[in-house]
Amino acid sequence: MRIVVAGSSGMIGTALVHDLREAEHDIIRLVRRRPRAVDEREWDPPAGRIDESALDGADAIVNLCGAGIGSRRWSHARKQMLLNSRVEPTEVLATAVAERGIPVLVNASAVGYYGDTGDRESDETTPGGQGFLAALCRDWEAATRHASEAGARVVRLRTGHVLSRRGGLLGTLRPLFALMLGGRLGDGLQYMSWLHIADHVAAIRFALEHDEISGAVNSCSPNPVTNREFTRALGRAVGRPAPWFVPEIALRVAVGEGAEEILFSQRVVPAVLTAHGFGFRYPVLDDAMGAALQR
Repeated sequence: MRIVVAGSSGMIGTALVHDLREAEHDIIRLVRRRPRAVDEREWDPPAGRIDESALDGADAIVNLCGAGIGSRRWSHARKQMLLNSRVEPTEVLATAVAERGIPVLVNASAVGYYGDTGDRESDETTPGGQGFLAALCRDWEAATRHASEAGARVVRLRTGHVLSRRGGLLGTLRPLFALMLGGRLGDGLQYMSWLHIADHVAAIRFALEHDEISGAVNSCSPNPVTNREFTRALGRAVGRPAPWFVPEIALRVAVGEGAEEILFSQRVVPAVLTAHGFGFRYPVLDDAMGAALQR
């Protein structure tokens, strides 16, 4: 397959491009600067512009664009950036899919779509929730509509916390735990949906290669855990205790509205992937944590 990848320079995109090339797919990477490699093509999402040659013969587009959710406090300007960095590229790519007749769009989304679900298990049939992240995900997914209306197969990949030592949640927490400053957040009873980066990359490839899969797809382990369980597993993986905890009120003072990302409970399961026979390499947290921190 000839696959166009947007957001290829990030933690997930880098791993995905490597995996797809190993599987002998032909990859074109969209970049927002002058191309420096033969597989790069320039695009400008705010201007709605893509190098026409990028889409020649494309069988699929994978869109992983989006500014980091937890990297800064959520000011009004930051929230607008989080939205724009997702919706603008998605609209541009969905329009390109429709206009060029590209058959497949695999578009990133997040389990934040479900809002705070408490200890209730949620799958792809669960309705959208409340909060900024839920609204962001709804707008993000809605931006694919031009592609689906044109008859393309659109996969909206709702992703949990991706475990990799190269960034993401572990990139933030691992140094703290190594200094014995780690611990649960709030009461620690909120559920977290997670998966090893190898499983996430495999899920994207699975979605690309299986024509029967479309619509919402949860990309997360079938075994969500509480924050208390997650922090204990991370402590074990780095060989450090995790005795501390950060009270909820302190989190809300420190990060403001962004506290919903770490205090909302999301017990999300990958019903679609499981139903289609996808096999997780690291379905158990301790195994996934250990493997992620070794790489």
